[in-house]
Amino acid sequence: MGKIRPTYIKRVSIELLQKYPEAFSDDFEVNKEMVNQLTNVVSVTMRNRIAGYICRYRQHMDT
Repeated sequence: MGKIRPTYIKRVSIELLQKYPEAFSDDFEVNKEMVNQLTNVVSVTMRNRIAGYICRYRQHMDT
């Protein structure tokens, strides 16, 4: 069983992936910097959760 993430994290992550598909990868550190550049999220925890969900989403879509 996986972690349950709030809907707003999923929504923001999927919107970012739809707008900037080439900007993100499976690497968490790269995604963290891209989320920082492309959004105005001020919370470090929120930024990390969005970047982490993008990693998991991309890995799931690649398989």
